[in-house]
Amino acid sequence: MFVLVNLKAYPCDPVEIAEAARDVSENSDADVAVAPQAAHLQRVAETGVETWGQHVSPVEHGSHTGSTLAEAVADAGATGTLLNHSERRLKLADIDAALDAAERAGLGTTVCANNPDQIASAAALGPDAVAVEPPELIGTGTPVCEADPDVVTDAVDAAAGVDDDVDVFCGAGISTGEDLVAARELGADGVLLASGVAKADDPRAALEALVEPL
Repeated sequence: MFVLVNLKAYPCDPVEIAEAARDVSENSDADVAVAPQAAHLQRVAETGVETWGQHVSPVEHGSHTGSTLAEAVADAGATGTLLNHSERRLKLADIDAALDAAERAGLGTTVCANNPDQIASAAALGPDAVAVEPPELIGTGTPVCEADPDVVTDAVDAAAGVDDDVDVFCGAGISTGEDLVAARELGADGVLLASGVAKADDPRAALEALVEPL
């Protein structure tokens, strides 16, 4: 199972979490990656953990002040990026352009979407993975696989109906090992989570408990 810990803009120590994620990944059956703030990408990547950007902009080199250039994300040590997170929505054309930018820079891609219909549209754009995250459950502690398991299974079916090679992750409310197992049983290839680790008093213990049932 793939586990992506999105640090968002939470007041946490990105290096401490990255080191914990690296160690947990090396000693479990989960592949744990961390998505820090862009300014922290290099510090996180230097720990040896798999590092992802939270976003790349749909731009090329040029006069794009304030944009997150895909090449800069890759140069900092990231190997992948999220796109279209519910807190960083993009128009469909911009998702497509951002996918091109990520491919140009050699970054893996996960396109987030709210529901199975959007998952199908996202999968049609050719990312490496899609992630279904009902926005009303994000940060609630109530996992999507418990609140509405059909969202996960329908998202898996929707992606498979478009492209069997696109992995499907689920997010929103994921925080425990039971959530991770439930996501796997519903057909997901991985999970996205944030506050369950980034806001934990002991992020290492939270990660260890998350992957222990695997």
